[in-house]
Amino acid sequence: MLTIKRVATVVSNYQEERGEKDNAAVAVEGEAKGCGRNCLGKCCLPASDLPLYTVKVAGEDCTEESIFYQEPPETSFLLNLLLGQWENQMNRGLFRYDVTTCKTKVIPSDYGFIVQLNEGRHLKKRPTEFRVDQVLQDFDEKKFNFTKVGHEEVLFMFEQSDDCYSHFFPSAPAIFKPTSPNVVAINVVKFLLVSPIEYGHILLIPRVLDCLPQRIDHMSFFLALSLAKEAADPFFRVGYNSLGTFATINHLHFQAYYLASPFPVEKVPTLRVMTSTSLQRNGVVVSQLLKFPVRSLVFEGRDTLWDLSSAIANSCIRLQHNNIPFNVLIADCGKRVFLFPQCYAEKQARGEVSQELLETQVNPVVWEIGGHVVLKRREDFENVSEDYAWRLLAEVSLSEGTAGLREIDTEAYNLHQNEEAVSTSSAATATSHLHQDCLVVKGRA
Repeated sequence: MLTIKRVATVVSNYQEERGEKDNAAVAVEGEAKGCGRNCLGKCCLPASDLPLYTVKVAGEDCTEESIFYQEPPETSFLLNLLLGQWENQMNRGLFRYDVTTCKTKVIPSDYGFIVQLNEGRHLKKRPTEFRVDQVLQDFDEKKFNFTKVGHEEVLFMFEQSDDCYSHFFPSAPAIFKPTSPNVVAINVVKFLLVSPIEYGHILLIPRVLDCLPQRIDHMSFFLALSLAKEAADPFFRVGYNSLGTFATINHLHFQAYYLASPFPVEKVPTLRVMTSTSLQRNGVVVSQLLKFPVRSLVFEGRDTLWDLSSAIANSCIRLQHNNIPFNVLIADCGKRVFLFPQCYAEKQARGEVSQELLETQVNPVVWEIGGHVVLKRREDFENVSEDYAWRLLAEVSLSEGTAGLREIDTEAYNLHQNEEAVSTSSAATATSHLHQDCLVVKGRA
């Protein structure tokens, strides 16, 4: 069993301020509910009222226009709501520092890697052990999970609308049957979330009361894709880290934030792989990245959101079942999705990563792989180069011919069987602005 000891862990604002006495009733402002802590557990959430954003979803009564041809709105209510509530939490002093003051630069090059200096992000650690060689692990209620988060860290709930329109309700009962609520929260954990890495950094937690482990399923991934689409701004991206890729909380969640610059991976040329007739009919195109240090599949949707979501979820589930760690980056308002199988944590556990890279304290997750690297030491920030970024990401990528790549290549082949490979160049063009709405919890994990 491969392990990394004393892994940096997230501590909730609630935990740090009130301790971890999970069974003790603690006095809170106003009337106490449930256990008295106003947490997101079954004891308190069902008796609570929280802001609610509902998103329209195509169904029998609501036809869905092609996501490829839809024009994004000039302003997105969801994104403005999300960022506005995030700023309110920042102004209340819930974050350790003002991330908007962190120095950021773009390395001059064809790729333009984005580098941020975040010296305030020294993380509180507690002794724990996480397996890095097992993607699927059972949920453990004894470890930190998002049901321990306080209501003050929740931005809103994010649910499907019961008609053909999106709505926002400032207050609504947190009761949804037969499933539990999806919530959007700010840096829900003291380390990754209360220490944001970028403006608007939030968590999307599907069906929080169901205590789902960190693994992709069809409905949860569709929810994440719906958040990106509803935000309707290419600068707002959603990410996912599987276990084995430095996800530190085994409670299903996605991360997202707003960064007004194209990610390097969005500018990389691609090569289309063979496509099945069914995927062609559903408007899903699958490509491989060219001239990038991390091997990847790129999924592009040109028809319905569900068709695109299903194709990606199928690939993620295949990787999970074959115990292959991976990251997912949802870009371009949900129209393009990057799937990265990776092996950095396993290499680190085996002592196969160079000391030079380890000393920078960068654990490459979805954001670093996409080209946004957060450095903790000033000397690293001042001396960073494209060569460093390239060497770091080269350690992330699976080698050609390894089991993981064979799985993802096989998946691509199965998805796209009859179409001749065509070279394409897909540089992202980000021009629109903020949008918001979803149950969000503060945090990053």
